[in-house]
Amino acid sequence: MNDSVVIAGGGPAGLMLACELQLAGVPAVVLEGRPVRERSSGGMLLHARSVDALRRRGLADRFRDATTPVWPRTHFAFLWLDLSELGETDYDLIVPQWRTEELLEQRAVELGVRVLPGHRLTGLRQDADGVAVRVRSAAGEQVLRCAYLVGCDGPHSTVAELGGFAFRTLAPSYYGVIADVAVSGDAQEHFRAGVHPDGQFGVLPMNPRDPSEVRLMTVEFDREPPAADVPVTAEEMRAAIRRITGADADFAEPRWMTRYGSPTRLATSYRKGRLLLAGDAAHPHPPSSGNGLNTALHDSVNLGWKLAATIHGWAPPGLLDTYHDERHPVGRRACMRALAQVPLQHPPERAEPLRELFAELIEFPEVNRHLVQAVTRVRYPIAYPGLPAKASSLLGATLPDVTLRTAGGEVEAAGLLAGGRGLLLSLGVDEAPDLTGWADRLDVVRADEAEDLDARWLLVRPDGHIAWVDTGEGDREGLRAAVTTWFGPARKPRTARRV
Repeated sequence: MNDSVVIAGGGPAGLMLACELQLAGVPAVVLEGRPVRERSSGGMLLHARSVDALRRRGLADRFRDATTPVWPRTHFAFLWLDLSELGETDYDLIVPQWRTEELLEQRAVELGVRVLPGHRLTGLRQDADGVAVRVRSAAGEQVLRCAYLVGCDGPHSTVAELGGFAFRTLAPSYYGVIADVAVSGDAQEHFRAGVHPDGQFGVLPMNPRDPSEVRLMTVEFDREPPAADVPVTAEEMRAAIRRITGADADFAEPRWMTRYGSPTRLATSYRKGRLLLAGDAAHPHPPSSGNGLNTALHDSVNLGWKLAATIHGWAPPGLLDTYHDERHPVGRRACMRALAQVPLQHPPERAEPLRELFAELIEFPEVNRHLVQAVTRVRYPIAYPGLPAKASSLLGATLPDVTLRTAGGEVEAAGLLAGGRGLLLSLGVDEAPDLTGWADRLDVVRADEAEDLDARWLLVRPDGHIAWVDTGEGDREGLRAAVTTWFGPARKPRTARRV
């Protein structure tokens, strides 16, 4: 299995990474500790940028249809931000995390990924050639040998612990409880979401077609959660609500409950030799409008093609290290956005002036937009020899989802990346450079000029981010240098064997 990757954790990060690797021809094995995947979960939002990433792999329709609810607003420390003013470019889909995992697992299995439920990583040892992974299941223990091991196993990552990853602790632990309940109309009058002296209490609709289905969430900032082996109970939730709001909560036995809480931490490096971290294993932070789940998905999309290129042997020097370089700042941003909301909530006597000021600021459309897009919209800093001093605003951003007119008819730009390969778009140019030496990893598509794309050539990485823009100079040498920077040297042509 020296050409394979073992992924610890079958959540969104692990399953998305497995899909990316298998699509690129790298065998992936997912170790999922849960014997059975529950149809309940804490996360419940998919951001527009995550839907864009899924669209680039031809998966968006699985997650969104005419009945998928769209959440019209989001919050920053329970100060509400209006998503409707951002048009169709920014929105949150109400897709429970268990459903996201279910759909990603279906896709992973279609591609040939081995998903092993009830299997937990208990040990690891890496050497120059690979990683030996000790795994425990109901059948006993076994050792898997792989080229790389990726920890997608959450805030208390076993891979991070056993692998000796260093972390910077940004904030101490917090304590929260989630309960999905049915609440009658009369009882709902007693539920008031908001900020209180000893924490915060949230009430979120679970089903827009049935207002009685709600999710209750509590967060207490100065309290440690009980031990992980202590069962969570309805009385625990009632007690938390009572401590926070000072009122008793009347609800039936919850349909599902969970407890959450951990220090906010950021791995100082996302890679340690043949070990890597992604998602909450690398940057656990308090819940923040779905940013944990969605940041995790983009970690995996960024890492997948780079890890596959490394295993296939065509990755240019340092390509795998750009995973940390590009995603570590985004993880830090997600942690900082979550932590920046705490002073707006606790302690209340200090928070009130800040809340009043922020309530005024978010009335400005630019502020509203910035707070919504602070983590979700990412433009990577692209820099290498030959890059023009005044680079296009498209450079480092994701390829806009525009319709292109080709010789074969109209196509959506996102669909050109469904195979997980790189892409050279030649726009309004009769001849494109000869890139046959990269044909095993890069597609070339000619199309008419596009009004929304001010470019002659666009080099797009498999993750959808634009790595080169030529606005009309026809810099073939610069383009070839960019191709080599991101896709390695050209494949040597095969020569006939002498007999």
